Amino acid sequence: MKKLFILLFSFLTITAQAASSEGGEFKPGDMITHHIADDYTWHFADGAVLYLPVILIDNGKPVVFSSSNFYNEHHELVPYNGYVMEHGHIYRANAAGEPSEDKAGLMDFSITKNVASMFISVALLFFVFFSIAGSYKKNAGKAPRGMQSFFEPIIIFIRDEIAKANIGPKYERYMPYLLTIFFFIWFNNLLGLMPGGANLTGNIAVTLVLATLTLLITVFSGNKSYWGHIFATPGVPKWLAPIMIPVELIGIFTKPFSLMVRLFANITAGHIIILSLFSLIFIFESIAVGPLSVAFATFMNFLELFVALLQAYIFTLLSAMYFGGAVEEHDHVDDMGHGDGGH
Repeated sequence: MKKLFILLFSFLTITAQAASSEGGEFKPGDMITHHIADDYTWHFADGAVLYLPVILIDNGKPVVFSSSNFYNEHHELVPYNGYVMEHGHIYRANAAGEPSEDKAGLMDFSITKNVASMFISVALLFFVFFSIAGSYKKNAGKAPRGMQSFFEPIIIFIRDEIAKANIGPKYERYMPYLLTIFFFIWFNNLLGLMPGGANLTGNIAVTLVLATLTLLITVFSGNKSYWGHIFATPGVPKWLAPIMIPVELIGIFTKPFSLMVRLFANITAGHIIILSLFSLIFIFESIAVGPLSVAFATFMNFLELFVALLQAYIFTLLSAMYFGGAVEEHDHVDDMGHGDGGH
């Protein structure tokens, strides 16, 4: 615990000193925004910066260079090769070296901090999954060992308590997606809590893609009963159809929208709270505030470890529930008391 306190305090001290030296005054808002936003550089600490590759397609012509070219010896932003970086985006530079409003034909495929973090997490997922798969083949019929013994209860929990319980007999076809989405979110949540980590799952573009995947799988899995509930809700008078159908259609999109916002908001809020608590040290400039601030921030960091797992579980659980609703078969009872199957 003592070492963790020292590590966290040292990291934020270095970061705050860097922010102070660059702007002359410590600005907590700028520091927090810098840590939770995406960037073309990966700033671990003062003097420990990884400059990532900038990859542009300008009117069909590929342009590749290091993001370090946008900084001079004083770490101030400068134009380079006809381009300029401002507020985390790259623009064409005009004659004055300022961002041009002309963006036609300019596409950005750069490896940003979030993209690099995603590559790391995907590589980690491949390593874990292939290692576990190899252990299952090697230790067939034997008790799990090593990494397999740690992850097997989690995998079984997702299969039995999430997939089977919410999808039913057709759960197997959705298991690869549910396992991938759970471990992808969990791993990236944990990586984002490390000093210098990227806020990947706190990026709304990433959560939008994850929610869109859940939406697409739900829509394309929908059976006759699923779409019948949307366009002809059982037990509802026909004169209410003009109201119910739009409501049901909107509901298709609001469910994944809530997935997107919930994950983005919870992860981003946790990062902001932790960094805000550390910022109190430099706002009050008092040695007495330091231990208290670090103590609260450390408590929040441990709480975020639980939130990291919880958010992965909630996203996976709700996705399974949506899939279950799409493939579930319903037996409706008519006015004569007969079911759809004639029972």
